[in-house]
Amino acid sequence: MDGDTLYSIGELARRTGLTVKAVRFYADRGIVPPTGRSPAGHRLYDADAAARLELVRTLRDLGIDLPTIRRVLDRELFLAQVAAAHAEALATQIRVLRLRRAVATAVARRGSTPEEMDLMHRLARLSADERRRLIDGFLDAAFGGLDADLTGVRRTMTPELPDDPEDEQVEAWIELAGLARDPEFGALMRRLAEQIVADQGRGNVPRPDAVAIVRDHVAPALAAGADPASPQAAAIVAAATARYASLVGRPDDAALRHRLLAQIDTARDPRRQTYVRLLAVVNGWPPPDDPTRALTWFADALRAS
Repeated sequence: MDGDTLYSIGELARRTGLTVKAVRFYADRGIVPPTGRSPAGHRLYDADAAARLELVRTLRDLGIDLPTIRRVLDRELFLAQVAAAHAEALATQIRVLRLRRAVATAVARRGSTPEEMDLMHRLARLSADERRRLIDGFLDAAFGGLDADLTGVRRTMTPELPDDPEDEQVEAWIELAGLARDPEFGALMRRLAEQIVADQGRGNVPRPDAVAIVRDHVAPALAAGADPASPQAAAIVAAATARYASLVGRPDDAALRHRLLAQIDTARDPRRQTYVRLLAVVNGWPPPDDPTRALTWFADALRAS
């Protein structure tokens, strides 16, 4: 636009891409005051007014309210300050919308009941402190009061939802939080923790747990497609139980095998692996190995032997 050219409201609307109604609206509120008037008394605007109107349109597109825009235009507020504050507000809105979308997606995929949807919505909206309290309560019930230092285990079992999570992380958190609120799952994890602590005994020397022992011994048999009822399976069971007996300091007898089987059956509960899988999604970790197939094979082989 030429600096000396004056434009009517209609011409200004065409040049800025706004409607005449929108230009008149801003003009009537003094946000874009006229530069002068025509002989007939119509309002006229210069290039500065057009530039001011372009800024108004941009700020409105960003969702900034008119009183704030007026203060920016009148130099009462710095634009950078307004933009920073608005960016933060938009980030909050985006997080809320993403949480809502994740809940809606989960409800649609699972065919949830209204009660389940309400629970998922409440779990998704928990603050960071509320999430921490929920998980701490679950971990306290599972590991609290045991005669062992389980700080490292607790840390590896703690979900940390990012400030700006992906949809799949929100969905995983909702499902994981539901598990953490389930008393039956809490009791399962308590049994497993007690079994592991009993195996470790006193002292701080790290030892492989029963799951690691079984997984390592069974891996070749799974790769070879061995039958759990075969003589080869019986030899693998014998090697695994002997290794387990030596670590826990007990004889390799029927009582020890019953003890090992109980621990394997607890560890292969599908809810445990679900928690571990969801935990990896929430924390952005690589997908964990699933020992369920190895544990099931070993349990079948141990029973067969």
